[in-house]
Amino acid sequence: MSRAGQIKSAADIAKLRIAGALAADVLLMIAEHVKPGVTTDELDRLCHDYIVNVQKVIPANVGYHGFPKTVCISVNDVICHGIPSEQEVLKDGDIVNIDVAVIADGWFGDTSRMYFVGEPSTLARRLVNTTYEAMCAGIRQVRPGATLGDVGHAIQSVAQREKFSIVREYCGHGIGQIYHEDLQVLHYGNPGEGLRLKPGMVFTIEPMLNAGKRETQELDDGWTVVTRDHSLSAQWEHMVAVTDNGFEVLTPWPDGTGAYPAIA
Repeated sequence: MSRAGQIKSAADIAKLRIAGALAADVLLMIAEHVKPGVTTDELDRLCHDYIVNVQKVIPANVGYHGFPKTVCISVNDVICHGIPSEQEVLKDGDIVNIDVAVIADGWFGDTSRMYFVGEPSTLARRLVNTTYEAMCAGIRQVRPGATLGDVGHAIQSVAQREKFSIVREYCGHGIGQIYHEDLQVLHYGNPGEGLRLKPGMVFTIEPMLNAGKRETQELDDGWTVVTRDHSLSAQWEHMVAVTDNGFEVLTPWPDGTGAYPAIA
């Protein structure tokens, strides 16, 4: 593991920008395939083929600490690390997180987003939209001199306003030529506390919000994490660099944010 808060050079960030764009491009490609009747295994296969054969880069998740697939696909009450399966068929009303990581020229790109399958419930749509808003609120706190506590507090404030809970066992992380660097980005906290941000730091912000209680449970496969009370969960993730006067999102969506508000 690298030391927390490792500073990246402009050349390093240029490499991370490329890797981040490739990861985001996978999320755009797969969007049209997220529909009722498709298996999560088929979505994984499409992502793998695109990363390897079209982008010609490395799918970072394959074999990572034994993970067996290319992407994490987390449906409904799955918080994170869902393993794609031939038995899991998407149905109308589902909400789905797809988490993509690639390695391009030795540098990691890591991002995730939510998808609606057909028409979601009112609660599901509100949860997904609030989680996106919370991520954006955290990102907007990123600037030199701010703290990770500022980021976490901004995320927590949005979640609490809507009476949603924040998963505390999993957090954002530093990233570069190592997938998960030491730096940890908690999605809750107090203003002014925690590591102070400096230009050149790069990390993910990836809040997980539950419609019910925040308690989690890991399934017997050693990866899949679900809500203990079986409530819905949502997550969004961007890679962010601290710039001289603010932030840069390194995983912007190629087609823009669409119906979602712009971050900056």
